[in-house]
Parts: sequence; structure tokens; C-alpha cells
Amino acid sequence: MSNSIYQINKGINQSIEFKGLKAQYIWYLGGGIVILMILFAILYFIGLPSYFCVAIIGAIGALIVIKIYRMSHKYGEHGLMKALAKKQLPKAIRSNSRKIFLMSDKNGK
Repeated sequence: MSNSIYQINKGINQSIEFKGLKAQYIWYLGGGIVILMILFAILYFIGLPSYFCVAIIGAIGALIVIKIYRMSHKYGEHGLMKALAKKQLPKAIRSNSRKIFLMSDKNGK
């Protein structure tokens, strides 16, 4: 019987990372690029000079890349979802009556 040598994949169960971008931020950057290509096509078909279109798309593209990299470094893999969920939590719960506490349980306890 011959000995088989298998390479071990040491990246199992780790999040996807591409040039510093983690997890969903790769998709956000890809979506931003697609939107910029569509915007370039619209501006070009309107009749604006191509250099002007490239300048606008380049400036907006740089802002998108900077913003997405900042979010990736600030929030990490799951931090953005946690931050958005935290904003939806109420700061306080108010009750104007004690009726909810005085009601009996459905089982009759």
C-alpha cells in the first residue's frame, strides 16, 4: 500500500477575505462597481464627453471604495449587522397600565 500525502486546507470555517475586505463587503464593492458601470453607460448615452464620464465615475468609485474599506475595518465580518440591529432596539419600554402584569396565565395559574 502506498502512502498518500494530502494537503490540509487551513482556511476551513474562516470568512472569505479579498484584499482586506471581509465577508459581505466584497459583495457591496461588486455591486458598487456594477452600478458605476451602468451609470457610466447612462452618462455616455446622454451625450456627455467620455473624459467627463470617466472623471465622474472615477471620483464616485474612489469614494465608494474608501467607504466600503472603512466599514470593513470598523465593523468587521458581522459588526455591521449587529450595529443595524442595535439601532432598532427601543431605548425604553413604557407601560401606562398594570393590566399586563395582573392578567392570569392561559393555564389558569
